[in-house]
Amino acid sequence: MTHRTLHSTTLAAACSTLILTLAAAIALAQSPAGTLAQQPSTTVAPEPASASPAPPTPPAPAATPLAPPVATAVPQPAAFIPLPQVLQRRERGNLIFDGVPPPDPALAARLSRYQQSRGATFLDWLADGSLLVSTRFGDTEQVHRVSAPLGMREQLTFYSDPIEWARGAKSGKGFVFLKDHAGDDNAQVYYYAGNGEPRALTHGAFIHGSIVWAHDGKRVAFYGNDRDSLSYDVYVADVTGAGVPQLVVGGRDDTWYPLDWSPDDSKLLAWKYLSSSESYLYLADVASGALTPLEQKPARAGIRMARFDPEGRGVYVVTDEDGEFAQLKFKDLITHESRRVSADVNWDVEDFDASADGRYIAYVLNEDGRSRLAVLDKESKQTLTPAGLPEGRIGNPRFDRTGRRLAMTVDSPTSPRDVYVYEVEKDSVTRWTHSEAGPVDVSTFVAPELVRYPTWDRVGGHERRLSAYVYRPKQASGPLPVVIDIHGGPEAQYRPEWDPFVQFLVNELGYAVVAPNVRGSSGYGKSFLALDNGVLREDAVRDIGSLLVWIGVQPGFDRERVAVMGGSYGGYMALAALVTYGERLRGGIDLAGISNFVTFLRNTSGYRRDWRRTEYGDERDPNMRAFLQRISPLTNARRIRKPVLVVAGQNDPRVPISESEQLVWSVRTGGGEVWYLVAKDEGHGFLKKANRDEYLQTAASFLQKLAH
Repeated sequence: MTHRTLHSTTLAAACSTLILTLAAAIALAQSPAGTLAQQPSTTVAPEPASASPAPPTPPAPAATPLAPPVATAVPQPAAFIPLPQVLQRRERGNLIFDGVPPPDPALAARLSRYQQSRGATFLDWLADGSLLVSTRFGDTEQVHRVSAPLGMREQLTFYSDPIEWARGAKSGKGFVFLKDHAGDDNAQVYYYAGNGEPRALTHGAFIHGSIVWAHDGKRVAFYGNDRDSLSYDVYVADVTGAGVPQLVVGGRDDTWYPLDWSPDDSKLLAWKYLSSSESYLYLADVASGALTPLEQKPARAGIRMARFDPEGRGVYVVTDEDGEFAQLKFKDLITHESRRVSADVNWDVEDFDASADGRYIAYVLNEDGRSRLAVLDKESKQTLTPAGLPEGRIGNPRFDRTGRRLAMTVDSPTSPRDVYVYEVEKDSVTRWTHSEAGPVDVSTFVAPELVRYPTWDRVGGHERRLSAYVYRPKQASGPLPVVIDIHGGPEAQYRPEWDPFVQFLVNELGYAVVAPNVRGSSGYGKSFLALDNGVLREDAVRDIGSLLVWIGVQPGFDRERVAVMGGSYGGYMALAALVTYGERLRGGIDLAGISNFVTFLRNTSGYRRDWRRTEYGDERDPNMRAFLQRISPLTNARRIRKPVLVVAGQNDPRVPISESEQLVWSVRTGGGEVWYLVAKDEGHGFLKKANRDEYLQTAASFLQKLAH
């Protein structure tokens, strides 16, 4: 669950109330006398006897726990429409609370202690050896400079919107950063010269990113969809002048990312992205834009990242071309040979960097969700494994200009996000930031247990087992209520990391939190990643059914008190679970989730549409459209008989707020209970502290209700 993460207006609310009232009046006129009067306004309408039953799932082998069947038929309309509930609607600042009860002050006070923590994220080195970090002193994270270990954090950007990405120039004091407006994802490129006001290098309602500095410290390359709002083209801008960015690669309906400059700044390493399983690399001439394939006969493979080696002889590439997992390889541009650099293990390489002189190569392995750092010394042929880092997640490892210091972000379930520096020649780790956990005792925080549970199908003649991280209270009495926390993506993975809200649920509300990695998650090989694509979508929902079976036989869990929650794609999964396994759930939370795949694909931002069709299916095909309609929670909204909290950002360009609006309307017209929270100044997730605090307070109230 990503808790760092909605368009209900006064007019819309008035219209909804009017339509509900008219519908109820019509139903009353057409129903036998007293039918509606006998239904309390808070009672869920019963399933009509004529509803079509869902066809059964083919039975699994006897040794495999059988998940309840996935719903495939839509119930017939009920014989009546219940009277609309009397819903509270209140606004506070940029937040709209629709049908959300007032907060419990005592509960809010308990949660507040867990909401005061801060983290520090490493962004980049500056040329003078100081660090750029992102941290929060007010409502949003901003760029700060840290000049020495545990030194002062000097704030450099001051915006109401968060700044979470920046890159320092290879010479001088300047850096570039990205900033959007109110979560609209239209990130613009800004340059800060070291003093004065930052200067915008791009403008308009367009998206930009993947910024890389030239070695001359004067030019940056980045992608943008300025040309047609759909395609990602590569531009180059001179930060020292006032000219407009120049188009280098583009002019087609393609998705291009600049990844690096050659040592002489004459070429760009350009990445042509088609899908997570198919990408290609090219050398782009900066002067002419001419493209040369990196390989004459490239394999169809997924590429995660790539950079020139410091000498320009070849390119380091993280690719899965040799098997199931992404490995770090070196491709020689002269001999055209390719060799493995990382260890031969069945885990993905998720990040890497090379020192300026090429001697050291650092890479991070994702081992079942936990990170492991390795530093290869090419001279001694030794692999160093730095000691002294928290066991958790490592991000953005980058060498300084000397090539002897490696900075990174590290966090864990029991320690906040902070910046550490590994000094290679001393083989020592130094902590550069020390972030506050807030007024809580972190010794009470729990580390999750990695478990594997059997699912409904078999692979290689054996039952398939999926991984999940389980948080349990240290002091537990009696069977625990459970919340299933489903990650988004779907091409993502639950990773154990700093999350005070999870700790609040465990320590204060007494929940066990179970975070599964269902099929389609990353980190477990490219075949596993593809197991939920297109018409296989329901198989991932069945994995939640199998998890419910597993939860039901755990002696420490209360099978009668299970809730589900998720954000983005995880929101869809939470809704689908409520549709399919509602009789085994108390309720659920949907943060910016997909309610109807057809309307989602029609309304998501144009530059994302084809990319998402690769994952979910092309709704323009009649057969696929019918399938997507059938499995969508909106189609089956009347099956949602348990309370649901729906949360959305009004400016969300990825999963538009219409996905939440139509779901709320449909569930309520069927008599279901919905709490609905909207932020008018957020997009895909709640990034501003004040908004995030209110969301988590609402979620805490909702889950406390479900647990009793």
